Amino acid sequence: MSRTKWIVIIVVVALVGVIGWRLTHRAGSTSRATDEAPIPVTVVPVRRENVPVYLTALGTVQALNTVTVVPQVSGQLVSIGFREGHELKKGDLIAQIDPRTFQAALEQAIGKQQQDAALLSAAQYTLHSYEGLSRQQFVAAQTLQAQQQTVHQYQAAVAADRAAVDSARVQLGYTSIRAPIDGVAGLRQVDVGNIVGPGTTGGLVVLTQIHPISVIFSLPQQNLDGVRAAFAKNALDVAALDRTDNHVIANGTLKVVDNQIDPTTGSFKLKAEFANTENSLWPGQFVNVRMLLSTVNGGLVVPAQAVQRGPNGDYVFVVQPDRTVAMRAVTTGGEVGSSAVVIAKGVQAGERVVTEGQFRLKPGSKVIPLAPGQVPPVPTAAAAQGRRGGG
Repeated sequence: MSRTKWIVIIVVVALVGVIGWRLTHRAGSTSRATDEAPIPVTVVPVRRENVPVYLTALGTVQALNTVTVVPQVSGQLVSIGFREGHELKKGDLIAQIDPRTFQAALEQAIGKQQQDAALLSAAQYTLHSYEGLSRQQFVAAQTLQAQQQTVHQYQAAVAADRAAVDSARVQLGYTSIRAPIDGVAGLRQVDVGNIVGPGTTGGLVVLTQIHPISVIFSLPQQNLDGVRAAFAKNALDVAALDRTDNHVIANGTLKVVDNQIDPTTGSFKLKAEFANTENSLWPGQFVNVRMLLSTVNGGLVVPAQAVQRGPNGDYVFVVQPDRTVAMRAVTTGGEVGSSAVVIAKGVQAGERVVTEGQFRLKPGSKVIPLAPGQVPPVPTAAAAQGRRGGG
């Protein structure tokens, strides 16, 4: 190779090295400048407020009373007195069984009672006569005693007849089947014309009481002591929410804490009662339950998005007086609605925590604090490339 070609190659290599060094130096300078530039972040002060402490669970709506209406006497069903799906009041007519046989039995019992009552009256009259004649010694003592026994016999017969009349009247009353509770009628199980009786499978209809109505739900056993202590002091408010957990369907109160823990699930059951005046709860419905256990006075509250989760637990970025941030480990103490959390340990009232822009931060980063509601601008491609180059 000639000397001239070697000189050209050396010059080209030198130029490439110089250009590369200058590009690398420029990228490093850009990266350092970008890293050292303050980062815009949204900050919110830690505030104190009275915080309600809720326990939440999935609950099942259950009717307070459910009654399967079964005829108590046998006979032909002659009429239906209710409409399926409609509410009935206690005592409303549900169905009518042919009453003629039972009416005849009642009249027969009444006739027998009247017959024995007449015999009793005659025996009592004879006894009264015997008592007068006995004082004049015209009637033997044995005859008087026999007449007394006859009166006692007819008195017993009249008492038995009275019971028979009452029984026959009750049996006749059973032919008019009436609602034993206030409730909503379900689907009719038997049609008019069928022979029904105490053995009718499924009864005539099922009545479900929905005013009031109850909700059954379960909580972990670690909440038992707290619930029992709060329940012993006063009634606990319970809210039933829809499946999205955003809308309160009905409000009620806790009525029962079950007397045992389920060993298979490690949970215990509770029952809350709701007036349900608007029929917003229906038996068998699944609802989200939120029970107010207590209220923490002066709790420290921050927006939920301020709390970050790392390998060592929860933390927040706190803005310091020199406008740098510090990573602070925190302990949360429960949710406040759907947008805030209570901080049990790690921050103080008045300190400012970062709620937007945390992904660009590290301990010691300089920041430009923005007021709540202001969103930090999205980093430009050049800035993002510069940060990657500096890394």
